[in-house]
Amino acid sequence: MQFSSFNIDLFLRDYWQKKPLLIKNPWSAWNNPLSPDELAGLACDDHVESRLITQESGDWNAENGPLPEDRFGQLDRLPYTLLVQAVDHYIPEVAAVIEPFRFIPNWRIDDVMVSYASDGGGVGPHFDHYDVFLIQGLGTRRWQIGEMCDENTPLLPHDQLRLLETFEPQQQWVLEPGDMLYVPPGISHNGVAVGDDCMTYSVGFRAPSRGELIGDWCDDMLAELLDDDRYADPDLAKQQNPGEISSDAIDRLHALVTEKVGDKDAFSRWFGKYNSTPKYPELDWQPEIPIDSDELRKQLADETPLYRNSASRFSYVRQHQEAVTLFVNGQAFECSGDAVPVAEMLCGEEQFSLDPDFAISDQVVDLLVSLCNLGSLAFESEDQNQA
Repeated sequence: MQFSSFNIDLFLRDYWQKKPLLIKNPWSAWNNPLSPDELAGLACDDHVESRLITQESGDWNAENGPLPEDRFGQLDRLPYTLLVQAVDHYIPEVAAVIEPFRFIPNWRIDDVMVSYASDGGGVGPHFDHYDVFLIQGLGTRRWQIGEMCDENTPLLPHDQLRLLETFEPQQQWVLEPGDMLYVPPGISHNGVAVGDDCMTYSVGFRAPSRGELIGDWCDDMLAELLDDDRYADPDLAKQQNPGEISSDAIDRLHALVTEKVGDKDAFSRWFGKYNSTPKYPELDWQPEIPIDSDELRKQLADETPLYRNSASRFSYVRQHQEAVTLFVNGQAFECSGDAVPVAEMLCGEEQFSLDPDFAISDQVVDLLVSLCNLGSLAFESEDQNQA
């Protein structure tokens, strides 16, 4: 799946995190990658995060999955929307929807949420804290765009839904299959299905808050600090007033904190692990039979392609020209020499095979064996495994 008529440079310059944009069917060929029945099946799975949003007599109701199989037959003609998170983790064809968006760094990409709505169904006027591309898969949906919102914007009282108290549309479009709407963070929007069998694919992007970064980074540091790493003042001098906290003491105390918080190398290593941690770490993707180095060398020699698990997060931080740290599923892998281009290839390609003339060192083999046994790489794609 790829774009055929989407000016990426223009989009990044004029629209990204600035203003909404309607993109009329930019695909070389749009094919809806998932049927409504398949989506409903995922919503019944214990391991899949899903919600059912219904409207009745002006009231909004939200039910968390897994949903019983007979739930959809009980809805009669109520307008409803089924939301299923991270469908790209389970359906390779949905994971392929992400690939055209790789002009945005891997670490920013979150997942693909898929929704199915009956006529009049939606989730109400709301705003998000992250960028989102809303791709119409099946049917039609009317999207309305409103004002910029923030934490001070009044919301309706609801335990699970963050619905706007008031919403004044400023722009409006009806999207047909293949059409796409980009909505920046904070912009209010409201989507309503026009007719039945309305499916929308939401490609969302991660945007950690300052509070999340500080809190999680500090929690990680605290776990490693020693109890005897304490304040010291061996050059203490007598003060005129013992009640004063001197500027020298403040400087020492401040340095005791900031020299750890300000360690950029430690932060980059922590963030790489933090950001690559799977969204659902309880899911086990490890192969039943681990691969060993001999088998891996044989497969590589045969030019068997390796496939990246769509549920795994790959990114790297460059240490210097000859070394990178690769982050996969919350783990860090130090790569140098000929492992560097392999690590870069892993992050940039959904599938790849090594050139038979490439010198496969022990370091490269060890890296690939580790990733295969982690469940992040495999010599068969997920759809082949499911066949």
